[in-house]
Amino acid sequence: MSRYDNLLEQILQDRSDVNIRFDDLCQLLRHLGFDERIRGSHRIFRKQGIEEKINLQRNDNKAKVYQVSQVRRVILKYQLGGEE
Repeated sequence: MSRYDNLLEQILQDRSDVNIRFDDLCQLLRHLGFDERIRGSHRIFRKQGIEEKINLQRNDNKAKVYQVSQVRRVILKYQLGGEE
């Protein structure tokens, strides 16, 4: 299993959202085809065909818990997890 698969599985299974590293979450979104724009301390991710934009901010070196939940909802809604 790749690093992305492990992180994706952790996010989708709703396991320890508090322990998701910010940089790993950003890399996962880029891996899933999202375009990234940086505005100050915010990382804004957009993808064609995805209605929602994902706005992330650091919490030290971790991602904020509610933002991990937001990413999970988008992945599930648009079936970006590669599951058929």
